[in-house]
Amino acid sequence: MRLGITGATGFIGVRASALASARGWEVVAFTRRPRKPSDRLFGADAPLDVAGLDAVLHLAGEPVFGLWTDEKRRRIMESRVLGTRRVAEGFARTPDPPRVLVSGSAIGFYGDTGDRKADESTPAGAGFLADVCRAWEAEAREASAAGARVVLLRTGFVLGRGGGAMRLVLPLFRAGLGGRLGSGRQWMSPVHVDDVAGMALWAVENQALSGPLNAVMPEPCTNREFTRALARAVRRPAIFPAPAFVLRAALGRMSSILLDSSRVVPAAALAGGYGYRFGALDAAIADVAS
Repeated sequence: MRLGITGATGFIGVRASALASARGWEVVAFTRRPRKPSDRLFGADAPLDVAGLDAVLHLAGEPVFGLWTDEKRRRIMESRVLGTRRVAEGFARTPDPPRVLVSGSAIGFYGDTGDRKADESTPAGAGFLADVCRAWEAEAREASAAGARVVLLRTGFVLGRGGGAMRLVLPLFRAGLGGRLGSGRQWMSPVHVDDVAGMALWAVENQALSGPLNAVMPEPCTNREFTRALARAVRRPAIFPAPAFVLRAALGRMSSILLDSSRVVPAAALAGGYGYRFGALDAAIADVAS
């Protein structure tokens, strides 16, 4: 198996590369600055060179964390839409293209779900991230015209050591400065980075799978439950809540990521028999905090 990965140096990409290599797969990294002979160029101005690959895992995109200025929002949208368009163009222009594209997306597709559970059959919600995900996924689906099986990996709140949001959250909790966000009643859909990477490779191999795939744990949790689980894991109190108005004032439009509900379930993964490494919140957080 020759697997091309865009975003191979990112948090999820590094883990996916390691898991693929452990399986004996050959990993071809796509990057804006190729450093090794096997690396290939990834840019927004030319189709992706997918020749000779069996599958592509597309993870590249502007990070969503940071103040959502107009410029930041433009980069978030364009990096996903234009980058994914170049991936699909690579499939279209290659005589013998890869058989499968697993393209990153996010559970932001569903918008604020409130207390309602959302699975892969749930339509798109409202808001900036939902708009981004719709446009992002539409570009990825174009690869199907070249005969590729397309899987849309809708990733939840990723837990892992050394990267993602936990790189910022964990030190606060270790210092005893953690607390719930807003009311704490909003739903979260976490997932361990090992399971995001594992599910991506599972999607490459599972020929019966196509379309959206929610990369989240089997059971969502509230922010209050998440806060308590993390406080237990680091053996510190979590008594410093961040009121919603403070988050909105400090973070502006990006505060919606922290305050909106995302009660998302992985119906496709459960139906297909994906084997979680960290299927429960306490186990995932214990690993991250160890």
